[in-house]
Amino acid sequence: MLEEKLVIGVTDCSKYERYRDWILAQHPSVEVKQLKAGVSTSDDIRNCKGIVLTGGEDVHPRFYNRPELYEYCYKDDVSEERDDFELNLLKQVEAEGIPLLGICRGLQIANVYFGGTLIPDIPSWGKFNHSKFPDNSDRYHAVQVDPNSALHKIVLQAEGEINSNHHQSADRIGNGLVVAALSSDGVVEALEKTGKGNDSFLCLVQWHPERMKDQQSNFAKNLRDAFYKACLR
Repeated sequence: MLEEKLVIGVTDCSKYERYRDWILAQHPSVEVKQLKAGVSTSDDIRNCKGIVLTGGEDVHPRFYNRPELYEYCYKDDVSEERDDFELNLLKQVEAEGIPLLGICRGLQIANVYFGGTLIPDIPSWGKFNHSKFPDNSDRYHAVQVDPNSALHKIVLQAEGEINSNHHQSADRIGNGLVVAALSSDGVVEALEKTGKGNDSFLCLVQWHPERMKDQQSNFAKNLRDAFYKACLR
């Protein structure tokens, strides 16, 4: 009898293949399923043993009841259809206890799902520029990890260096979430659940572990390993 493949869902985005290949690089026996607005069903989500929420478009501020902040978004980089799909996906993930790894936009849409809000444009809010350089390469900067966090148990470091390519970030933190890492200027770099015990795995990071230059970094390799182990449970 053939062993059933472990299915991990990865939400669709313009760089979907990077996330897919990042999972498969360490775990080639996994089946990666692309989850896409207007195509994927609740059964597709239910069949996944874990889900990666990928980066991409700005989250429309109407989803966190601040539609007036739309002027700070990149107008050509907003997809309300994707927002709506991923918010419904998060509802199912929470109801069914599916392990979730949120990356960049994944952190932002998850924070909105839990009732939080976003800074729609970080430089306009008086903080350092966290977006990519003009040559399209990622920035790199230091990050501080809460030594009492679940994230610290994963990366095993109180500080490190991560890549950065975003202009939105978490502002008011969603219900049941807590900040696990910060940049030096106070931008939220990771969120996790406050609860203990039987809560399903939920790790939300603002950096891009799938494309860090050092794939052996604890901020890339250890995250993938922890997520994979949660999918096996």
